[in-house]
Amino acid sequence: MEKEPVRVCVTGAAGQIAYSLLLRIARGDMFGADQPVVLHLLDLDFMMESLNGVVMELDDCALPLLVEAVATSDVAVAFKDIDVAILVGAFPRKEGMERADLLKRNVSIFKSAGEALSAHAKKTVKVLVVGNPANTNCLICQRSASGIPAENFTCLTRLDQNRAQVQIAKRCDVNAQNVSNVIIWGNHSSTQFPDVRFTQVQVGETSHQATDLIKDDIWLKGDFIKTVQTRGAAVIKARKLSSAMSAAQAIVDHIRDWTCGTSGDSWTSMGIVSDGSYGVPAGLIYSMPVRISPGGAYQIVQNLEINDFAREMMDNTAKELLEERELALQFLA
Repeated sequence: MEKEPVRVCVTGAAGQIAYSLLLRIARGDMFGADQPVVLHLLDLDFMMESLNGVVMELDDCALPLLVEAVATSDVAVAFKDIDVAILVGAFPRKEGMERADLLKRNVSIFKSAGEALSAHAKKTVKVLVVGNPANTNCLICQRSASGIPAENFTCLTRLDQNRAQVQIAKRCDVNAQNVSNVIIWGNHSSTQFPDVRFTQVQVGETSHQATDLIKDDIWLKGDFIKTVQTRGAAVIKARKLSSAMSAAQAIVDHIRDWTCGTSGDSWTSMGIVSDGSYGVPAGLIYSMPVRISPGGAYQIVQNLEINDFAREMMDNTAKELLEERELALQFLA
């Protein structure tokens, strides 16, 4: 292994998403089959016994790319010189909890995370926030991490993109990999806007517009959007647990594209700091379509037509994010 190892911190590392994720990172799915990794695994003190068991299992996998797995409850150890931070751990919403209470608890967590990243991580660190409410948690983390560029902070909407991609693939009777350029606009919540007006579907040797193949505007503006928006709740209802396997896959997809780049004319969706494109208020963490160069520089896909329906959907999810931001910033001071 001639390459320097990539140091990756995963928070909430004893949880179920991490349990599906860590093996994927350690065996090369995220960074490639020739890239060694060091895993920094962070969780709370009372989770250390469980986390040590996870490290034992990683050891027992005898993975050639895994240089070391460090289990810790100390952020200084967890974030020391890391290249990538995957912030899975967050305070979960409990029955009867008001949104303000949830935001207050998470502002404290992600403010501390931002400060610790600033103090201990590389200034080039790539940060992916997974813990919900992901967009606003990412905003708080970014604002609390002095010295790290704003563009280094993203939140996960790739799971929503993957969900939308599969729904289109099933409707067109193709493999999900034959569907490209789905867009998720806005918040990782039930107000998100899965947009397939520019989506391409490969059938044999020919590429088609998804809307031309489906020819069902009522479904595309109705059940399709609702299915994607509420998929997480549907998984919880069926499984009695939140999405873990699919979230782990989406995390791998997100970081792999952010590291290796998107191909050709294709794009992916990431929650990023808005620069005002498409009328989205600057500074919000808002999911947009981006093209990514190898190494991680990304650009928002520009000049896409925004019709009246899209404008209404995009503004609605921006409104929710503005309300979340206003509420969260009250707890940040």
